[in-house]
Amino acid sequence: MEKKKRKFSFPTAFTVLFIVLILASALTYIIPAGSYSKLSYNASSSMFEVTSPSGEVKEMPATQETLDKLKIVNEISKFTDGDINKPIAIPGTYEKVEQQPQGIVDIILSPVNGVYDTIDIILFVFIIGGIIGVLNNIGAFNAGIASLSRITKGREYLLIVFITFLIALGGTTFGLAEETIALYPILVPVFLAANYDVLVCIAAIYMGSSIGTMFSTVNPFSAVIGSNAAGISFTNGLYFRVAALIIGTLITVVYILKYAKKVKEDPTKSIVYEDKEQIEKKFASQGEAPPLTLRFKIILLLFLVTFIVMIYGVSNPNLGWWFPEMTGLFLVSAILIGFLSGLGEKEFVNQFLTGASELISVALVIGVARSINLVLENGLISDTILEFFSRSIAGMNPNIFIVLMLLVFIVLGFFIPSSSGLAVLSIPIMAPLADAVGLPRDVIISAYLYGIGLIAFITPTGLILATLSMVDITYDKWLKFIMPLMGYIAIFSAIMLLIQVNLKI
Repeated sequence: MEKKKRKFSFPTAFTVLFIVLILASALTYIIPAGSYSKLSYNASSSMFEVTSPSGEVKEMPATQETLDKLKIVNEISKFTDGDINKPIAIPGTYEKVEQQPQGIVDIILSPVNGVYDTIDIILFVFIIGGIIGVLNNIGAFNAGIASLSRITKGREYLLIVFITFLIALGGTTFGLAEETIALYPILVPVFLAANYDVLVCIAAIYMGSSIGTMFSTVNPFSAVIGSNAAGISFTNGLYFRVAALIIGTLITVVYILKYAKKVKEDPTKSIVYEDKEQIEKKFASQGEAPPLTLRFKIILLLFLVTFIVMIYGVSNPNLGWWFPEMTGLFLVSAILIGFLSGLGEKEFVNQFLTGASELISVALVIGVARSINLVLENGLISDTILEFFSRSIAGMNPNIFIVLMLLVFIVLGFFIPSSSGLAVLSIPIMAPLADAVGLPRDVIISAYLYGIGLIAFITPTGLILATLSMVDITYDKWLKFIMPLMGYIAIFSAIMLLIQVNLKI
């Protein structure tokens, strides 16, 4: 009897991450370890602290003369006012250090430490899952989705346009990214009801956030902190970034709309068509939707207000909200929804726990993704990669220089996916290179933003695998969907940088 051939199945997010984790560990054996000295400001002693690659800490006066001596082109007020609140790399201080290869034990422990390191995000995900579980159980979501579907009937494309532009606005102003995790369980059923596939929903949310953060205007976690590290105002180059944001968002929306139209007309053209039945079983409404009663309207309004309050809290620098505050906010919202739902205490708790349990895989993916960063950080190779690139591109023709700078930040963005982390490490090293080729430093900020933004489209160490885990879509299908758009945006970014260079020379 002839054996049936097994069809190849692309591995899950966990397998992809563990493969990348092993490769990252291998790099710590191959790439020499090294580090820059780091400068930080100690507010309690009003002194600078310089930490050498060997770990030795030396105090220096917190004066402009000290910054000039260390060749850090910045104002002392940026440190004393708290605009720069993380250690920054000191140019010209790179040293090789003892190799720190990350072996088998480190690989085994890194996912555990990664989960510990991202516990704030994971708990946020669980609370969101719990609320979604309750809302699904009582039928509030089904009622709201049915109502929204009737309103947008014949104009479903407006969902794509509205959501992409709205989230891009959040990304460019205050770095809306991780917070969007909460939106997928809510909006996927809406897009399915509009006869789109799940990739359309993911693209509208994830690419809205990615384009917004990539072309940041006043985002404090990238544009502002990067400009501060370069010793310039974040308003330098702002007009170029605003123009890039508008055009980049339009390119993205047109790309998503074109794919969405194709899927709507012929569902078999969907990249995830083979998963259609499974996805609809997980997200689509079961049976006839209940009427949108006054109780449901109040509950859904409360849920919406929770998001508005979250956005206000995160975007307001005076409040300084992050995941603990956001999680507390949604926990209060969950309790209020529990009272309004009419469910008994036991039923509410059971449904809440059921909803939270459905996002366990998402939470673990977030932790495992962080483990890759931990291996690279502990292996002390990120500074070596930065030093290599900074030496390689110094003194080039300005046009070649800025295109290569974009590529450098794409590579660095994989190893250091944190926008603020990459800024304080790389910008003090890269910004002086612009001086050497006769370019203003704001061009470096644009290259940094575009580079880390581009790699965020696909990097396994970012949010994309956690996003895909929410809807049971494999990484290869996302790559098939996004790679053409990534190519368009990469070309557009390079063109914008060349325009910025030649208008400033």
